[in-house]
Amino acid sequence: MGFAMARNLLRAGHTVRVYNRSRAKAEPLLSEGALLAASPADACAGVEAVMTMLADDSAVEQVVFGENGIAGALAAGAAHISHSTVSTALARRLAEEHGKRGQEYLSVPVFGRPEAAENKKLLVVAAGKTEVIARHAALFDAIGRQTFVVGSEPWQANAAKVCGNFMIASMIETFGEAFATLRKAGVAPADFLEIMNALFGSPVYAGYGGAIAGEKFTPAGFALRLGYKDVRPALAAAEECSSPMPFASVLRDRFLQAMAQGQADQDWCSVAAVSARNAGL
Repeated sequence: MGFAMARNLLRAGHTVRVYNRSRAKAEPLLSEGALLAASPADACAGVEAVMTMLADDSAVEQVVFGENGIAGALAAGAAHISHSTVSTALARRLAEEHGKRGQEYLSVPVFGRPEAAENKKLLVVAAGKTEVIARHAALFDAIGRQTFVVGSEPWQANAAKVCGNFMIASMIETFGEAFATLRKAGVAPADFLEIMNALFGSPVYAGYGGAIAGEKFTPAGFALRLGYKDVRPALAAAEECSSPMPFASVLRDRFLQAMAQGQADQDWCSVAAVSARNAGL
């Protein structure tokens, strides 16, 4: 995801310095005009904004607060723009810690798989100070097809992101259950999917429905273990807001069951295979 986003920033004419914990993953961008940073701190030297795209809370904390991290190197007035799907609690900590240093912070998670990132079709969800969002709007335009502003507090964008991922995961689970029942009823999942595509007219339904119908779970566009990771902050946000999300608990257990059965590195839509096995298929 981060590779494709950095490439689109370069294509839009921005000066980009790149850093990846696995150096070899960043090196191909050098031929497209990127500069290679030796550390997160090095990536912050003289920049207006540093953008992070990482797997989880732990990875973000390491890159921001660890040795040669962003927090200690970013200039006052410069912005950290976090595109990662992280907990609302971490987003609040990031906003507080950057604020103590005179740095700006925005939470700007995105919706879309790697192919959407490559084709600049991400949906960008931003929250934070209005003037800081406006100042960096060109960066969001470079990586996505539409930007939505959902609040003045950065953590609100993370709440929107984890709830959005909860809805996608819910759709995946319903496909798995429906396809299992239909297969036992002798109805081809592909035929049923055609009806659902006509009913909902959604590329998300079409994409995930097609993958599940065809059992195309590798290579993973978004690993199941990351899907499990994303359900947990949705539940945490619900608890913070005293807002029950009972189906999120079902999804957490479903993803955990799939991981226990060796599916952690398959695409997260492979959770549908749990329903198939439960149906004796």
